Amino acid sequence: MQIKKSNLGHSPSAADKIFESLRRAVISGVLKDGDALRQEEIALHFNTSRIPVREALTRLEQHGLAQARRFYGYTVAQMSRQQIEEICRFRALVEGEVVASAVSRASEKSLAQARKACEAFARERDPVLWGERNREFHSALYRECGMPYHLEAIHAALDKTERYLVDQLVLTSGMRRARAEHQAILEAFEARDARRAARLTREHILGALSLFCEYMDSHVAAGEGAFSPSPTRKGPPGRRPGSRRA
Repeated sequence: MQIKKSNLGHSPSAADKIFESLRRAVISGVLKDGDALRQEEIALHFNTSRIPVREALTRLEQHGLAQARRFYGYTVAQMSRQQIEEICRFRALVEGEVVASAVSRASEKSLAQARKACEAFARERDPVLWGERNREFHSALYRECGMPYHLEAIHAALDKTERYLVDQLVLTSGMRRARAEHQAILEAFEARDARRAARLTREHILGALSLFCEYMDSHVAAGEGAFSPSPTRKGPPGRRPGSRRA
């Protein structure tokens, strides 16, 4: 399995560590839609029993990243275009409110972290890390918003859609556009302009969704079928590269 390996045979928090490893593998695209999550294989990989593996897979299912299939076991969850659109539109609404609330509350430390994260995203050349760098930037902006429930919902939404939208960055002009939009959002935030920061954040999220949908539509029109992820990503052994959906 192409996910970070560690020996958890005597760890009291094995389920937590397995869950986090699998979660990261799914949202980064290392594990693809429909990939089998076999308990025996995962237990062997982490040198542990199947008990913490079952707990981790159950939690993964609760987060919408895995699904249990009768007679087959767990697989990486697949999302429809309609689900992706709904979640992104939800994010645009919520994150606009969150960034507006954070503008007046942000400390100089948070601003410095946001600047650093913005620069890190702009410099990053590894597509597998673009989603993580993007999340770090937005998290730095939102950190002091005073709306913890909203933040929890945003992270849950990102977990479910990040792998699709990162593919959009790879396969379209999205990365160049995202760099410019991040800089504009940061400048509005530094100017303590809540209304502009909220508007730019909403436009940023909906713009990424628009590029994603345009790419999907062009492939359907060309007769290529379902959306395919970036060929720069590597899946588990035996998996045909380039197929996000089963």
